[in-house]
Amino acid sequence: MNRRATQVILLFIILITVFSFLVVWPTDPDRYLPDGVPWPKPGCAGPICIGEGIRLPILKFKGSTIGLDHLDRREMRLGLDLRGGTRLVLQADVSKTPNVNLDDAMKSAVDVVDRRVNEFGVAESLVERVGSDRISVQLPGISAAQAKDQIGKTAQLQFMELARNPDGTVIVNNPDGTTSNHPLDEVLKSTALVQAAKYVPVAATDKDGTRKEITGTYFDRSKIFASTNAGGLPVLQFGMNSDGADLLKQATSRLSNPPQPMAFFLDGEPLRDTNNNVIAPLVQSQISDNGQISGLNSGTSDILARQLRSGSFPVPLVVVQEDEVDATLGDSAVIHSVQGGLIAIVVVMLFMTSYYRLPGLLASGALFIYVCLTLAVYKLAPVTITSAGMAAFVLSVGMAVDANILIFERMKEELRLGRSLVGAIDAGFARAWTSIRDSNFATIIICIILYWFGNQFAAALVKGFALTLALGVLVSLFSAIVVTRTFLRMLVGTSVMQHLGLFGADVVEARGHLAPAATGPAPALGSRTPGSREP
Repeated sequence: MNRRATQVILLFIILITVFSFLVVWPTDPDRYLPDGVPWPKPGCAGPICIGEGIRLPILKFKGSTIGLDHLDRREMRLGLDLRGGTRLVLQADVSKTPNVNLDDAMKSAVDVVDRRVNEFGVAESLVERVGSDRISVQLPGISAAQAKDQIGKTAQLQFMELARNPDGTVIVNNPDGTTSNHPLDEVLKSTALVQAAKYVPVAATDKDGTRKEITGTYFDRSKIFASTNAGGLPVLQFGMNSDGADLLKQATSRLSNPPQPMAFFLDGEPLRDTNNNVIAPLVQSQISDNGQISGLNSGTSDILARQLRSGSFPVPLVVVQEDEVDATLGDSAVIHSVQGGLIAIVVVMLFMTSYYRLPGLLASGALFIYVCLTLAVYKLAPVTITSAGMAAFVLSVGMAVDANILIFERMKEELRLGRSLVGAIDAGFARAWTSIRDSNFATIIICIILYWFGNQFAAALVKGFALTLALGVLVSLFSAIVVTRTFLRMLVGTSVMQHLGLFGADVVEARGHLAPAATGPAPALGSRTPGSREP
């Protein structure tokens, strides 16, 4: 790689390191770092902010739609043991469905609740069944009101059409509680009558000739997401499975001639727009597998998308108890854990520098970048940090230097055999890469398996551990292979690299015992020198 390309990579490394450092720098550094040092306080100087987290406008891609959203992360998300949170107890209401199999319904309800509050397994929420008809939900770092919003209601979405009499007239609700009948043409011309009309479920005939109502049970969950339309307004995109697509195609073909309104009811209540009007757009053409609901605000569309994507409850759940949960370890445990982690990082850096000298010093810089990048990923994802997670991160710091150790040992061996500095650097990375690749890829495969099993058995803690570990492995690969190598290549040709003592006394001693011919031009990678052995 030429020097110009190396400089470009170095610039990229510097930029992402500065960005990550600004993201993870704490709002109150005096809580974690030694007193008496004028640490930077929260604030901005032009576009650069420190201690304020991050709030950036971003493009949001959903399917074929592109919208503008924002990324807002002010602080690390801490778990129940470090920050506290909310505990809710939900009870199944079987009064309207007395014949339901309660055991099966509760197992399904636990899965739905878990998907709603912990979609990717990194929120460290705890969902468990209590007794025969109750579910305990513990959510870190949020209030009871926020917890209720996350869990939501039953989330059974129904497609609704105008209620019609046998003679074709539309039934309209009057303000006094009575109903009146109006011709379809008259209703379609009046927004007020469309809003006041009575609605009934949309139904169609399936392949077996059975009349079926079209509900959210026919949704393809992978195609449900909140997005924006061409005008930048929020919409809810949805997709149907094959059976639902056939039913919806039949129904919309009928409702589009002439165009009639189709409303959407959630748990028996109509969805309303920001003006409190029932969302009932006219069906202009046939719809089959994809559609969208407009008129919602951004927050409502996001919550509704999450609820529909997680599935509906098999039985209604009622909140019968809510409690604020205090942190089991407290603020002092957080401070001591962070300080312990910082001490561990410094000790690892000192060991690397004292043992490997110049390469160790460069590896310490790469380790600093690794820490910044990993914590930035945790914050931006976001990953909920628990006490066990903090201990695992400290351990991962030691694991992150494994690749550097393999590389440096191989590089020192090449130097002892008489290879030139540039050749030793390239050979060290090339010949250590297979061991690094195999060990880290094996870990990633294990993470994939763990995540799959965690998803199959609704074990959110396993999913979170697997995803967090995989992120750490990928970042450590980048810091060892790209960052350290770039640092070494930037120093090639400088006066610093002329002193082999900076690579260890054993290198100088070994080079001194080589014949003059052995210290000449570097042999090609893969060739052998007298006394050398294959890697």
